[in-house]
Amino acid sequence: MQVSETLAEGLKRELKVVIPATDLATRLDEYLNDLKSKVNINGFRPGKVPVSHLKKIHGRQAMAELIGNLINETTTKTIEERKEKPALQPEIDLPEDEAEKVLAGEADLAFTMSYEVLPEFEIVDFSKIELERPIVEISEEEVDEQVKQIAESNRPFEAREEGAAAEDGDRVTMHYLGKLDGEPFEGGEDENGQLVLGSGQFIPGFEEQVVGMKIGDKKVIDVTFPEEYGAANLAGRAVTFDIDVKGIEAPGEVSIDDEMATKLGLESLEKLKEIVRGQIESQFGAATRQKVKRALLDKLDEEYSFELPEKLLETEFDGVWKQVEADMQQSGKTFEDEETTEEEAKAEYRKISERRVRLGLVLSEVGEQNKVQVTDEEVQKALFDRVRQFPGQEQQVFEFYKNNEQALASLRAPIYEEKVVDYILELAQISDKVVSKDELMAQDEDEA
Repeated sequence: MQVSETLAEGLKRELKVVIPATDLATRLDEYLNDLKSKVNINGFRPGKVPVSHLKKIHGRQAMAELIGNLINETTTKTIEERKEKPALQPEIDLPEDEAEKVLAGEADLAFTMSYEVLPEFEIVDFSKIELERPIVEISEEEVDEQVKQIAESNRPFEAREEGAAAEDGDRVTMHYLGKLDGEPFEGGEDENGQLVLGSGQFIPGFEEQVVGMKIGDKKVIDVTFPEEYGAANLAGRAVTFDIDVKGIEAPGEVSIDDEMATKLGLESLEKLKEIVRGQIESQFGAATRQKVKRALLDKLDEEYSFELPEKLLETEFDGVWKQVEADMQQSGKTFEDEETTEEEAKAEYRKISERRVRLGLVLSEVGEQNKVQVTDEEVQKALFDRVRQFPGQEQQVFEFYKNNEQALASLRAPIYEEKVVDYILELAQISDKVVSKDELMAQDEDEA
C-alpha cells in the first residue's frame, strides 16, 4: 500500500492511496479459500469447491465487499499513523470507471481521501478567568406572596343559589366551542371547562361576556386573539365561542394557616414556606447558572480565535438555518417582520454558528484533556426524561433512541458540555453580586 499526501493547506488534507492489484488478488484468494468451506454448491462436496469456480460465481461480489472493507480499514489506519483528528468522516473518491476495472481485477485500487483536521490550540489558564455570579436574595415577602398565590389557587368554592347570575370572582363550569370563520378550530372546545371570572386566564374580552350568565344560559360571544398569540392560524383573528353554562360557584374564604397546609398534605405552614423558598431558590438558581455559563462562554470566545474546519462549520450552519426557517414558518413571520433581510439574517446566524463550533471544540478539548466522562446512568436518566415528554408514545420513543446512536449522542452531548463547564467554573475566580429578580430574569439582547 502506498499513501502520498497531495494537499496540506491549512486544515485541509488530501491523500492518495494505492493498493496494488496483486495484493487485491491475494486477499481475494484468501477470502474465497475461507468461503469454500462455508458454502454448499450442487455437484461439489463440502469444502471441495475449486477456488476458480467460486471466483466465477462470487468473485465480483467478494471483490466489492473486500474493497469496501479495505477502504474503511486503510482510512482508519492511515489517520491513526498520521496522528490526526479529522473534523468529520473523510470523503472517499473512487471514480466509477476505475472501480469497474478494480472489480474485474484489471487495475490497482487507487482512491483519494479528503478531510479536514481539527485545529490545534492551547488551553488557557482558567484560574485567571474572573466572573460575576448574579444572585437574588429571597425575602420573606417573596415567599409570602408565593404562599398567598398557592392559597388562592386552592380557594374553596360553593355552589350559588338557583337562578344566580355569574359575578367577578365566581368559578363557572361551561361547555364552550370556538369557531373560526364559522368552523370549529383545534383546541377550541372543552366539555367541562372551568374559569374563575376576572382571573385573566382566557383571551381578552372572553370573561367579561360570561359575567351575568346563569346556569342553563347559552350565548355566542365574539373575541379576537392577541397578535402575539402562539398559534399562527389564530393570532390576531376574530373568532366566536358558543357558551353553555353548566355551573356557577361563589368563592369561599382563604385562610393562610396550618390548616390550609394540612389540606395540601403538609404538616404545617412553616413547612409549606420552606418548600416554597426552596422552589424559588431553585428557579433563581437555574437562571444564575445560565447567566454564569453565558458569561464564561463569552470569556472563552474572547480568548480563542483559530481557523475552523469549513465542512464542520457548514454542517452546523445548515442545522441552525433549517431551525430558523422552521420557526419562521411555524410563526408565520417573514424577515421583513423581524426588520432584517434573508442575507443579513444568514450573516448573523453564520457568526452564531462559528461561535458554537469554536466553543464546542474548546469544551471538547478541555473535557478530553481532563478526562471528563458521562456515565451510562446519566444518559439513562436523560433518556427517561426525554421519553416522559411524549405521553402515550413512551415505548416508541425509547426504542428510537436505543436503536439510534446519533440520537443517543444528542442526549449525551449536553450532559458532557455541562460537566465541562462545571470543571472550568471550579477553577475560575467567581464573585457574587446581589441583583434584583428582574435583573436576573431579564434576557440579554444577544441571548434573544
